[in-house]
Amino acid sequence: MIDIKIIRENPNLVKQNIKNKFQNEKLPLVDEVKRLDERWRNIKFKADRLRSERNKISQEINRLKKIKKNKEANELIKRAKSIPNQIKELENKTENLEKKIKTIMCKIPNIMHKSVPKGKDESQNKVIKKIGKPKKPKFKILNHAELAENLGGADFDTARKTSGKGFYYLKGKLAQTSAAMINLARDYMVSQDFEYIEPPLMIRKKVVEGVMSFQEMENMMYKIENEDLYLIGTSEHSLIAMYMDKILKKTELPQKITGFSSCFRKEVGAHGIEEKGFYRLHQFNKQEMIVICEPKDSYKFYEQMLKHTINIFKQLNIPVRILECCSGDLADLKAKSCDVEAWSPRQKKYFEVGSLTNTEQAQARRLNIKFRGKNLNHFPHILNNTVLATPRALIALIENNQQKDGSIKIPKILWKYTGFKEIKCKKD
Repeated sequence: MIDIKIIRENPNLVKQNIKNKFQNEKLPLVDEVKRLDERWRNIKFKADRLRSERNKISQEINRLKKIKKNKEANELIKRAKSIPNQIKELENKTENLEKKIKTIMCKIPNIMHKSVPKGKDESQNKVIKKIGKPKKPKFKILNHAELAENLGGADFDTARKTSGKGFYYLKGKLAQTSAAMINLARDYMVSQDFEYIEPPLMIRKKVVEGVMSFQEMENMMYKIENEDLYLIGTSEHSLIAMYMDKILKKTELPQKITGFSSCFRKEVGAHGIEEKGFYRLHQFNKQEMIVICEPKDSYKFYEQMLKHTINIFKQLNIPVRILECCSGDLADLKAKSCDVEAWSPRQKKYFEVGSLTNTEQAQARRLNIKFRGKNLNHFPHILNNTVLATPRALIALIENNQQKDGSIKIPKILWKYTGFKEIKCKKD
């Protein structure tokens, strides 16, 4: 959510930002907010004026009583008694207007960082970096789902019977390897001075509305029936909510936290949910990182957080590339974002394994998170980034470490977690 002062002082900037995101249908929202805000300010001015009048009348009543002018004092008392009801009526109007304004403001996209390239959709995202040399084996690379089954490490058919499409049973050494990757990610982040946290897996609607756009909420979140609770789509949601309605000391910034959780997503209309495998799922595990910092430091942390994810995949010997998300591919809360994509030897292309986002002040405004400055309280910038998400990272690991006989070599960095160096094929 942007600062309403921007709409008051520079509505054309907000409109141009909407145009750059190719969301012209939202242009009328700016004028609507401006109109409602002007009305809100007029009513608030009337209420403030009545409060001032009430104080002056009280003083005058006391003065008149002291000089025994009771008749004049009684006339003023009658006037004073009518004022609270008038103020209450005006306060109800301002409260209703505030709710309407906030609802509309939550639909207006965040102001994008000036470095974000203009583009209509993800097809116009820009490759900014490649790390590692893509592997091109001379033997046929098996589909990851087929390979996982051959290794005795996954059961998709039983999961469809018990839970439906988009679920799986992960077993044996493949499950141990998946857990080892998460353990590596956790230990790496702790070594970088991030506090490790295991957050709640359910959050209230107020939190959901604070951390994501309404469209994302509708397409992603599972609602718990008859409860004000939603299953989290990522630990980012409940990690950031730890700070809701808090005022941090400036000396407490930056806040650097990393959290592990299971994640739950509806994946409405997602291509691939019908396919057997790990790519599109309703449930998966992820290690996440969050930074809450002063605005002046946020893009320094943006670069640092990206390096952390790159370092993890380097240690796993998985080639990756970084895509700068264009304007049309940014969700409404994002000021700047990039995707991390891993190389798939089977498909001979990259696929998304994580993303980094700076929401700047948007999430802080929605959740009322502030820090204490020299004279005033300010909204911090909030950033989030995927450290590692299984099982997508598992797809990349088994494809990039697949051997001709169908076995999988385990990267050396994981040996201390797995206790084994390879997974052998169990099927001829």
